[in-house]
Parts: sequence; structure tokens; C-alpha cells
Amino acid sequence: MIRQLEHRLRTPIDVLFGRLRAQCWRFRGAVIGAKTRLGQRTTCTRPSRLQVGERCEIEQDVFLKISEETARLNIGDRVFIGAGCKINSILLISVGDGTLIAPGCFIVDHNHGIAADRPISQQPCNPAPVVIAANAWLGAHVVVLPGVTIGEGAVVAAGSVVTKDVAPMTIVAGVPARYMRHR
Repeated sequence: MIRQLEHRLRTPIDVLFGRLRAQCWRFRGAVIGAKTRLGQRTTCTRPSRLQVGERCEIEQDVFLKISEETARLNIGDRVFIGAGCKINSILLISVGDGTLIAPGCFIVDHNHGIAADRPISQQPCNPAPVVIAANAWLGAHVVVLPGVTIGEGAVVAAGSVVTKDVAPMTIVAGVPARYMRHR
């Protein structure tokens, strides 16, 4: 229902400019499906490592950071990414079809080491892929940490920090996110 309401609030000019921004990213090497819209001030480092499906909406002020030349960020069809989200990949982050990512979420596929023999700024990164399956829903300000798989149809409550895998069709909440119930 929220997406239907948002759709009614968009003007044809907003839709046109969103699709034009997607076309600009295509010129920079991104693979972006038909009828996908990008919001104002949405940025991507290394767009040649980005793949976005059809009919996606990435709202304003989203930052897609692809830090390594070998990294991948794959976003399926009909995915919604809310305003102010940050996705940071040095290995692989995959978002399945029909997933909703509410505003302010942070998804990362790596952590820095914490060995005592050298300063934090000189620690190597420890990457682990993040997979968000189809039709999942991440509430506002969710944090998803490296190595996590969020199952198909799962719901992550607002403000949660996901440190472990989430089973399909379950609802998790909290810091760290814990099982609440089955959908």
C-alpha cells in the first residue's frame, strides 16, 4: 500500500528524470533493466560492477560503494531501496527480486581485522558475501553485516542489526537480530 501511495505522489517529470539518471549510469557501464528509476544525489562508485534489474526504484541520497574492481553488487527485479541507504561491497552483495529495503539501511560485506599487533587503520579487510533472497523486507535503519544470508520472504524489524543468517519466512528483531516468529 505504501508503494502505491508513493507512486501516486510521483510526477511524470520525477519518473522521467529518474529514468534519465539510470541511462547515465548505463553509459558509465552499469547494467540496468528497463523502467528502473534512480533518485536525486544517488551515487555509485564503479558502476561497471553494478547490475540492477527491471522496474527497480532507488530513492534519493542512496550511496552504492563498490570498493574493489572485482566486487559485485547485484540487485534483482522490482527492488525498492529507500532514501539514505548505504551499500558497501568489496566482494559480493546480492539482493533478490521483490525485496524492500526501507530508508536508512546499511549493508556491508566486509569487516576490518582487530589483531593487536598493528593499528586498526592497517588491518586487512575480511570479506564475506551477503545474500538477501527474494521478497525480503528490511525495515528502516537495519544493519546487515558480512556473511549473512537473509532467506526468502523474511522480515527484519526496524533498527535491527543482522549478524547471523535469517531463515526464510521468519521475522527477526533486535540488536543482534533474533527470531521473533514465523510469517
